[in-house]
Amino acid sequence: MTASEDPRGLSAPDSAESPHGGDNTLPVIVFPGTFDPFTVGHASLVERALPLCSRLVIALGYNPAKSSADTVASRLESIKALYASEPRVEVVSYTGLTVDLCHSLGAGWMLRGVRTVADFEYERNLADINRRIGGVETLLLFTLPELACVSSSTLRELASFGRDITPFLP
Repeated sequence: MTASEDPRGLSAPDSAESPHGGDNTLPVIVFPGTFDPFTVGHASLVERALPLCSRLVIALGYNPAKSSADTVASRLESIKALYASEPRVEVVSYTGLTVDLCHSLGAGWMLRGVRTVADFEYERNLADINRRIGGVETLLLFTLPELACVSSSTLRELASFGRDITPFLP
């Protein structure tokens, strides 16, 4: 399919091998984060990005310097269960640089969400450095307005005060 045939204009290059997907199809996209917890905002980004890729890898990063409300194993299993019926979604955990993970998975793209102007500035800088050091592009999706207030850190704080956060979880 050529760009003129694809109504989204997303056709892959004419070469047999594409650096962004491994073949002449839609790319592989990595969605990195700590996902502590995985929110309805994260789920919205996954659902909105799926039409843009052949495979979406939700990559749960482990940073020993960060304290977490839940274990990596528990978060990994709950996200895997959430997408068990979606064969294009893979869920992995990793340590180290996200660009290295992208290379190991054959992914040339990273998905990131933007809620605020501050998020945009931070994500733009990350995108620039990831492109420069690893050749990995970043797809920024703006959070849906009704989900802009939902963040993992806010939910962890609410939960620490005994508030029910289930309406904000998929």
